[in-house]
Amino acid sequence: MNIQKKYLPIIISAAIALGIFIGGKLSFTDKSDRLFTSNSKKDKINRLIDYIDYEYVDQIDTDSIVDVTVNRILDNLDPHSTYIPKKDLQKVTDNMKGDFIGIGVSLYTYKDSATVIRALEDGPSKKVGIKGGDRIVVVDGDSIFGPNWSNDDILAKLKGEKNTKIKLKVYRRGEPKLLDFKVKFSEVPLKSVDASYMLSDNLGYIKVNRFAESTYKEFKEGLDNLQIQGATKLVLDLRDNPGGFLHIAKQIADEFLEDDKLIVFTKNKKGKIENYFATKKGDFESGEIYVLINENSASASEIIAGALQDNDKGTILGRRSFGKGLVQRDMALGDGSAVRLTVSRYYTPTGRSIQRSYENGNEDYYHEYYKRIDNGELSEAKNIEVADSLKFTTPNGKVVYGGGGIIPDVFVPIDKKMENGTINRIIGSGMMSYFVFEDLDKDRTPYQNMSQEDFVNNYIVTDNDLERFTEYINRRTRYKITFVAYREEVKLYIKATLAEQLYGTEAHMQVLNTNDAMLKKVFELVSNN
Repeated sequence: MNIQKKYLPIIISAAIALGIFIGGKLSFTDKSDRLFTSNSKKDKINRLIDYIDYEYVDQIDTDSIVDVTVNRILDNLDPHSTYIPKKDLQKVTDNMKGDFIGIGVSLYTYKDSATVIRALEDGPSKKVGIKGGDRIVVVDGDSIFGPNWSNDDILAKLKGEKNTKIKLKVYRRGEPKLLDFKVKFSEVPLKSVDASYMLSDNLGYIKVNRFAESTYKEFKEGLDNLQIQGATKLVLDLRDNPGGFLHIAKQIADEFLEDDKLIVFTKNKKGKIENYFATKKGDFESGEIYVLINENSASASEIIAGALQDNDKGTILGRRSFGKGLVQRDMALGDGSAVRLTVSRYYTPTGRSIQRSYENGNEDYYHEYYKRIDNGELSEAKNIEVADSLKFTTPNGKVVYGGGGIIPDVFVPIDKKMENGTINRIIGSGMMSYFVFEDLDKDRTPYQNMSQEDFVNNYIVTDNDLERFTEYINRRTRYKITFVAYREEVKLYIKATLAEQLYGTEAHMQVLNTNDAMLKKVFELVSNN
């Protein structure tokens, strides 16, 4: 592919949005030589859309044609340059901003009514006293229950402008009449730190699920609190973290690295290099740091892992990370949609690019996970493929490799019981969450006076609970599932799901971490040290 062809799609994609706008203004009585003053290839796209709009025999939604065209253009670039349609842009923006405007509840349409699974922490509904199990039946005088109300209809009724108020009538089991609430539409935090708690007297734990605008603030609050509790060692869990903003990763890495240490550098197509160095702000520079990664840790997660590894700081545990070394920037296309375009590559302090090859296309790129399973890489470190030509050396003489992810200092194989494919699919389907919710809905009284700590340490999911869950699944699928080899693991996931609905994401992580292979390895390393 020559240079002209390689960059032509970018030119065309920028032109498409302009073409939509121009198309709405054109009259086909105008002469083409006056409308289009050049003969560039992008004008073909503009003309074609205009001809379809004004001359094609049938009514065609040209917006959908443009969406397809933009996606096809981006498919010819790299796997991480993506199109964000207008209908998705606000959701994507909210996710990376770290909050959204709403009333702050997680809902489940159950028995023809909108039922609260959980009122979100620091959200407006929680503040006024709405609880899990409450059924929202009336919104501003309008009933919203019954078979004719879809999820989308209900969610539409629960949207509003910031600082406006909504009147709700709520049915709560055990109450003689409906409860009235006034809830103000406010910014509801989308937490990117799932958990921050002490694993032992001096070992803290922080789980980060993505790198949004609010992540550093959340992380710093958690770190400060752990240090107050006596943490001199920290586990930073970046497993399954797909990344996010580079500058947030830089801020977090800065907490661990001494002044003026190189964290990462980027290089754009013109060869311009931008270096990011640690500052004097770091509050955990003398602490012991253990970073957990796996095959789904990508981008900003890899920046932190690579920065620490290349500066001989801490220990990276787990499995080889995803391998995304490209930096994107969101660019508006003028019609409410946007393109997330790759604008540079990033390199770890030793000069490593950890971007995996995408020369065989996007589908092959994203299916490498299955190749890693097939070649045994997730089970044994010796099966990780490395290239001597991509060998680098850290200041202390440690050999590290580029070319496809961060290879951990300490390999921890996949736990085939806890990370079983069948269990993951069941959890992903939502059936375990629904089972737990419906079970809770029958009777919440056993948990009313139970603290989170008591629940995590002492609550037991019984064999009978497991059998009821198995029956629940089998009534809803065409498969007959049994958990003969995974009974204890499934029971732990049920307990974690129950913990989340009762207490939140931190309780969920605390339960799962009681049987976590990587944390067991951390404890082993701490003990040996």
